[in-house]
Amino acid sequence: MAILSCKVTSVEAITDTVYRVRLVPKMPFSFKAGQYLMVVMNDCDRLPLSLASTPSQQEYIELHIGASEMNLYTMAVMELILKEKEITVDVPHGDAWLREEGNRHLVLIAGGTGFSYVRSILMTVLEQQPDRDISIYWGGRELKHLYDQSELEALSQQHPNLKVIPVVEHPTDEWHGRSGTVLSAVLQDFTTLADYDIYIAGRFDMAKIARERFCTERSAEEAHVFGDAFSFI
Repeated sequence: MAILSCKVTSVEAITDTVYRVRLVPKMPFSFKAGQYLMVVMNDCDRLPLSLASTPSQQEYIELHIGASEMNLYTMAVMELILKEKEITVDVPHGDAWLREEGNRHLVLIAGGTGFSYVRSILMTVLEQQPDRDISIYWGGRELKHLYDQSELEALSQQHPNLKVIPVVEHPTDEWHGRSGTVLSAVLQDFTTLADYDIYIAGRFDMAKIARERFCTERSAEEAHVFGDAFSFI
């Protein structure tokens, strides 16, 4: 792990609660797709954020930060970023990184800004194994929360082996795609997950339920179900 000083080079408000932040580190660093960094708030406080960029993108670090009054921790991070224009991070952390040596089919599952975690994995696999079969499920309360859906659709046009399944929990009449929970969509689409590597990012309760149901109802192997939440639950 390394302590890096990073310059904040851009802050983009993607939605009313989600920000795309890019940092330029002042020294070389390394990480594995799917790992996260810790923003150093002070001597006693460090807050985790998934890396949305890939290990090959050494010129910058990309973060997707969901900041609202419902999440005071990420609000504090955004306030620091906007105020200081330079932050210190501790990187890398996390054991739910992409197992690059494998060639099993992949199921990537994200809720909300958990997309940043699976985006790093997705883009790395497409760089290294462009023909590997991948299904990515991204769930949001509303369609606007699937903020990079157009990028995913463009990637699926380039890679026929990539299936993109957006799921909206509270759809409007204009939405004609999948609705409900992202876990329900996965369970509906697979009769077995025995031969899959599964990567999950979202609330701890969602990750816990996903692992239990995938293993008991769809024969997933627990050793092939990955998520940072499993280090804490």
